[in-house]
Parts: sequence; structure tokens; C-alpha cells
Amino acid sequence: MRGKEVAVLTGAGVSTDSGIPDYRGEGAPRRAPMTFQTFVGDERARKRYWAGSHLGWKVFRAAEPNLGHRSLATLEDAGLINGIVTQNVDGLHTRAGSKRVVELHGSMDRVVCLVCGQAYGRDSISQRLEALNPIFAAPDSISVNPDGDVDVAEIDDFTIPDCTVCGGMLKPNVVFFGEFVPTERFAQALALVSAADVFLVAGSSLAVNSGIRLVETARRAGSPIIVINRGLTKGDGRALVKLDAGTSESLAELAARLG
Repeated sequence: MRGKEVAVLTGAGVSTDSGIPDYRGEGAPRRAPMTFQTFVGDERARKRYWAGSHLGWKVFRAAEPNLGHRSLATLEDAGLINGIVTQNVDGLHTRAGSKRVVELHGSMDRVVCLVCGQAYGRDSISQRLEALNPIFAAPDSISVNPDGDVDVAEIDDFTIPDCTVCGGMLKPNVVFFGEFVPTERFAQALALVSAADVFLVAGSSLAVNSGIRLVETARRAGSPIIVINRGLTKGDGRALVKLDAGTSESLAELAARLG
């Protein structure tokens, strides 16, 4: 990496030290994530998701960037990385000070109307949810998915706000399973990877197609690929270097050694 331009892809493993679990690691929720088809087609599932997502947003809102996030921001400030493509929706890279971040799967801090496209800040939707559901109680223990979802059972009386512009269906501005990453956003990610000399993957198992496509782009360009992740990933066979290690301490050491 020394003297090279590096593009970075991060996954849920980068945020575990901030208290947000990943999908596959120890302590990860075992419930399947919400799919787009279920969200739009099943009102009860949509209520359950919004109730859980409302609680999950509070956890996300309280989470702080960890050493790994801050180390990547330091590397960017030093001109050693050209930007970050993240599969995470927690916004922690931006809060840590990273400036060029492509949020591949969107961000939980925004909500969008599926009919007219009106966008909302998440805090304003949270205020409406609390006003519409004043007696809604959180479960005794909360287990949060990386997408901000929490398992909630009692949702029969839960009310979901509609779009204030057209009355349409609201959805957190994140890419659900079964949705495609927006073309323009993926093009931005490809541009970062294509412009770099080295591709660094941190905290991702690369199980999602968009991530492995970026790895393959780097491989075809002849760029060395580095993978830092606890456990196996789908990119291990393409990596020049694989570190089976935690991302926070590894990224901090990289920042220290690269100066």
C-alpha cells in the first residue's frame, strides 16, 4: 500500500466494535433480513419492520465511530486512500470524518416515499412514529441487525406514517434484499476501484454480489487485493494478502505504519 492509491470496501465487520452486530459473526441475529418484495406486499410484515427499525434507529443513533472508522479517515486525510465504498447503512464512516464515501446500500438516516420520491430525515420520521404510537413498548432485550432492524412481536396496533406529500408508502433509504443497488451509485463505486492501485476489503464476507463484483473489477485490472476479515470470505481466493483478524486493530496498525 505504501506509495499507492488505495480503494477500500467495508462491511458490517467494521462496525461491530461500535456495538452493531454483523450478519454472520458471533452474536449476530439469526433472523432473515427483510426483502423488498415482502416489505411492499405484506402490511403486517411492513408494520413489524417499521416497529423494529424504529428501535434499531435509536441504537444506530447512539453508536459512535470506532478505531477502525477513525483510522480510515486518517488514511484518507493523509492521501493514502482515494475513498471508501461501504456496504454498511450506519453512517459511521462519515461521522468519523471520511469525506469520500459511497454508501452502496444507502443509509438509515434517510427515508424515501416509494410513490413520489420525497425524502425525509430519519429523526423527523421517528418523531411521527412516536406521536402515532405513544404506548409502543420496546422488547426487554434488543438484538439489532446491521440493517437497523429489531425483532418485535406485538405490532397489531402499530401505525406507520404515510408520505405527507402524496400519501404514499415510506421506506428507509436502504437497499433491501431483492433490490438492486442504484446504477449511478454502483458506477461511483466502480470508479473508485478502477482508479486505485490497490483494493482493500475490511470486515466483509463478500457474500453480497455487489461486493464480489468490485473485487472482480480490481482483479481484472491487475490490482493487488487485501482482505481483512475474521473468518472466510468469498474473495479469499483472489486476495494477494488475507488477514484473519479484527478490522479495528488492523486498520489502526496500517494507519500507524503508513504514517
